[in-house]
Amino acid sequence: MLNIEKYGAVDIGSNAIRLLVVTVIEQKGKDTIFKKTSLVRVPIRLGAEVFVDGKISDKNAVRMLDAMKAFSLLMKTHGIKRYRACATSAMREASNGSEIVETIKEKSGIVIDIIDGNDEAAIIASTDLKTLIEDDKVFLYVDVGGGSTELTIFANGKTVTSQSFKIGTVRLLENLVVEDVWKQMEAWIKQETKDYKKILMIGSGGNINTIFKKSGKKLGKPLSYIYLSSYYKTLKSLTYEERITELDMNPDRADVVIPATKIYLSAMKWSKAKSMYVPKIGLSDGIVKSLYNEKIAAEN
Repeated sequence: MLNIEKYGAVDIGSNAIRLLVVTVIEQKGKDTIFKKTSLVRVPIRLGAEVFVDGKISDKNAVRMLDAMKAFSLLMKTHGIKRYRACATSAMREASNGSEIVETIKEKSGIVIDIIDGNDEAAIIASTDLKTLIEDDKVFLYVDVGGGSTELTIFANGKTVTSQSFKIGTVRLLENLVVEDVWKQMEAWIKQETKDYKKILMIGSGGNINTIFKKSGKKLGKPLSYIYLSSYYKTLKSLTYEERITELDMNPDRADVVIPATKIYLSAMKWSKAKSMYVPKIGLSDGIVKSLYNEKIAAEN
C-alpha cells in the first residue's frame, strides 16, 4: 500500500522566485520516493534593487504578491499537504522585507520565512546530498545564489563546517562585492581544506545546472576544472545577445552565468579541486526533504 502526498517548496531568491511541487511516495519496507512533479520559475530579480537601494520597489512588491497568489492557487490545485516558503539574501537585506512578508501573508495566505545563510546551508544539507558523499572522500559543496555563496565541507560522510559569503551573481553584476570579501572567502576555503590531500567539489545553483546540461555529460559524471575554465572563456568571448541566441540561454541567465562561473572556478582553484559534481539539488529540494523529516519525527 502506497501513501502519496504532495509537498510544496517556495524559494524566494535574489535572482528568481520558484515553486517546486514534489510527490512524496511512501512504500512499506522501502525507501520513500521524492518525484519532482512541477517547477515554476519567475525571474523577479529582487537583488538588483535591494543590493543597490536597500529596499524592494513598489513595482516588484506587486509582482511578488502576484506570484505568491499564483503559487497559492497552484498549490491548492495540486492538493499540497505541506509547504514552506523561504526567502534568502535579497529579502533578508531589504528594509521593507518584513512589511512585504506581512502583506503577502494577508493577501495570499502564504507565510514566508526569511532565513539566514546558515539556515540555508542546513536546509540544503538535508537533501539527498548525503547519498552522494562517500565516507572516504572530502567534498567542498558550493551553492551560488544571486546574493550569496554558501560553502560546506563534508568529510567522513559528515558536515565538518559551513560558511556564507556575500558574493553572489547579482551582487557581482552590480559591482557590489569588495575585494576584501573575495579575500575572506579565499582564506576560508584554503584554511578549511589545507589538511585534506584531495578535494572534490559539488556545485549547485541554476547557473551550474545550465552549464552541466549544455556539457552533454551524463548525470553523475563530474565537470573538470579544465572544461569549466574553457567554457568560461567561451562565455566571456560572446556578447549578452550572443549568449541568448547562440547558447540558447534565458535572458535572465545569460548575464549572471559569467559571475557564477567565476565563483565556481575560484572555489575550485583555492581548494585545488580538479572536478565538480552537479547533482541538481538546491534549496527547494532541501525544503521538501526537511518538511518530510519533520513529519516523520512528529509521527515517532
